[in-house]
Amino acid sequence: MTAEPAVAQVLEPVAARAWPPAESAAIGGWRLHASSGFSGRIDACWPLAAPDRPVGDAIAFVEAWYAARGLPPLFKIVDGGGDPAELAGRLTALGYGPRTETLMMTGALRPLCDQEVRLSDAVGEGFAAVFAAAGSGDAGDANERLCALRRIPPPRAFARLDIEGRPVAIGACAVEGRWSGIFAMRTDARHRRRGIAGRILGALMTEAADAGAVNAYLRVEANNATARRLYDGWGFTEAYRYRYWARG
Repeated sequence: MTAEPAVAQVLEPVAARAWPPAESAAIGGWRLHASSGFSGRIDACWPLAAPDRPVGDAIAFVEAWYAARGLPPLFKIVDGGGDPAELAGRLTALGYGPRTETLMMTGALRPLCDQEVRLSDAVGEGFAAVFAAAGSGDAGDANERLCALRRIPPPRAFARLDIEGRPVAIGACAVEGRWSGIFAMRTDARHRRRGIAGRILGALMTEAADAGAVNAYLRVEANNATARRLYDGWGFTEAYRYRYWARG
């Protein structure tokens, strides 16, 4: 599926603001995000619109900007986005290639109140514990993403479900206008495939609706069949795809 530029043009700036990097810069419509080098979304250049200089000069600026921070240059490019600069072709000529094919999925909110799901406007210790335990196992990666979660601007919500007094599942949402982004959906491995993630998702949608949102968006890697089945069941459909472009 190719991107629908109108959808991507609306959602990409919203999604960028909802997942704030530690440091950012701009050269015209290109947004440069940098953190610790783990999460592509906050360690990549997002070409949202035309740069304020010739494309070759813009690429060189991006490369120098990331090099100054000890990070490899990375570009996040939406498939079929109608980039007038034909950035993907230029990057290919410079030795870059695509990786981490990711779907942006959208759907109408389906609120489902669950009194057992705890909701907060801050990342708590239980939330952080599940996030780290159910992730990649890399402490640096977990810390970078938790810091990004703490930077999400309000209105926002952090959900947690405990079983027998122990936190086992989490999720977060960020609201901007009619859109709510869903993030950090993680469940303890011993409690998966029991419908818990759906309970977290429904509770987050309830909070988002109360904050004025109508629709939700989320990202899932193309090869994550388990997550895609969950979101398909909640009525999410693919809006567009993107990839990260890196050297080597």
